[in-house]
Amino acid sequence: MSKKKFKANKLVTAIEARFWLIAALFLIFLPSIVLAEELPPIDDIVQKLQHVYEKTEDFKANFLQETTIKSIKKTEIEEGNVFFKNPKNMLWNYTKPRAKKLVINRHTAWLYLPQEKVAYWQKSDNIFQSKALIKFLSGLGKLKDDFSIKYAEPETLDKNGNYLLLLISLEKSSAYNVLKITVGKNNFYILQVSFDDVLGNSTIVKFSNISINTGLTQKIFEFKPPAGVEIFKMP
Repeated sequence: MSKKKFKANKLVTAIEARFWLIAALFLIFLPSIVLAEELPPIDDIVQKLQHVYEKTEDFKANFLQETTIKSIKKTEIEEGNVFFKNPKNMLWNYTKPRAKKLVINRHTAWLYLPQEKVAYWQKSDNIFQSKALIKFLSGLGKLKDDFSIKYAEPETLDKNGNYLLLLISLEKSSAYNVLKITVGKNNFYILQVSFDDVLGNSTIVKFSNISINTGLTQKIFEFKPPAGVEIFKMP
């Protein structure tokens, strides 16, 4: 196996552990007002999340991602913009510290590394291996069918009064066990997602400047490698 292809396998594995899980939650970012001052029953919050999820057609935001690799005790911080359009269209556009682009539509998934002048592609069905995520990304997901949801412990609220929830996957083959999400108390946007992968590496993604249902075009989820870029097909 070539060094580039070995590197690609590592990158794609990392991407699958970090992003497809998060993208499945994008559809529940619509605003809603919480009127009660006391902590609502968890079923009420789940019902609201499900409602706003079903009403979301597209999503865009800025993101800041912190990934800590347990084996070398190193934290990498990246940032950029993310876009989603139902069903199964995603674009992760990394701008710092190094540019890279992850583009997914219903047919093809591309990972483009401009500084290395390489691009890796595979059929998108190979990426959407999780049944739970496929349902979410196709607009059919039901939170209660795919997760056991409860308030985080010991803190149920962050310092700003936003809700802290634990989503425990009911899918035995999942690459993660628990997602921790921060839900805005006044607008029900998901402000942060964090999880540990099977190797103990931790990822935190923070969202800002969130916009919902702005009419994103399909064109931004199409990708054609620039001239001079070396292309590799992933298995």
